[in-house]
Amino acid sequence: MECVVQGIIETQHVEALEILLQGLCGVHKERLRIHEICLKSGPNLGVVASEVRLLCDLEQPESTWTVRHIGGAMRGAGAEQISVLVRTMVESKVSKNALRLFYALGYKLDHELLRVGFTFHFQRGAQITVTVSSVNKMLKLHATDEAVPVTPGIQLVEVTAPASAENYSEVVAAVSSFCEYLAPLLHLSKPGISTGVVPTAAAAAASLMSDGGGTPL
Repeated sequence: MECVVQGIIETQHVEALEILLQGLCGVHKERLRIHEICLKSGPNLGVVASEVRLLCDLEQPESTWTVRHIGGAMRGAGAEQISVLVRTMVESKVSKNALRLFYALGYKLDHELLRVGFTFHFQRGAQITVTVSSVNKMLKLHATDEAVPVTPGIQLVEVTAPASAENYSEVVAAVSSFCEYLAPLLHLSKPGISTGVVPTAAAAAASLMSDGGGTPL
C-alpha cells in the first residue's frame, strides 16, 4: 500500500520549493529523469482491464527498469474523511526485456511520458518521498529527447509514503502533517482532485528566496 497526495506549482516557484524542502528534509535532492510507459491489457486477458507502468530510470549510468501496478483506493467512511489517498501499489525491478514480455502477453501501449525534476527521500514519521517534476509527452514513439511539456510552466508535486494495513493511519498522519509546511506554496490533495495554484505562492516564494529557506524543522 501507499499513501499519496498531489499538487501543482508554477515553474517559476520551484526553486523556492526546493529551498523549503531542503530545510525541512535535511537531505540533498536526487535528480529525476524517468521514462514512463503505460500499458493496458487487451481483450484476451480478461473482462476487467489491467494497467501497468514500466519506469525506466534514465539518470542511472545504465538504465534500470521497474514495473508498477497501482490498484484500487481504500473505500468507506474512513477513507472519505482523510485528505490522503490510500491505495494498493505493487512494484518490482525488471530487466530491459520487460516491454517485449508485456507485448507478448497481449498488453498494448496506451501512452508514454517523460518526467524530469528531482526527489527528496527522508524519514519524518514515515518514509516520505517528495517528487517535483515536469511531465512531458512524446511526439514520436520512445523519443525522449524530443519530449515536450504537457502543461508548460506548471510542475507536478507528489508526496508518497509506503504503508500497510496495520500502520496506514500513522502514515496518513505523517504525510498530512508534512504537507502543512508546504501550504503557503501549494495545496496537496488526493490525486484527481485539482485545486490549482494557491494565491499565496508568489509571496511565499519571494520570502523563501530572500531568507534562503531558514533552518531545518
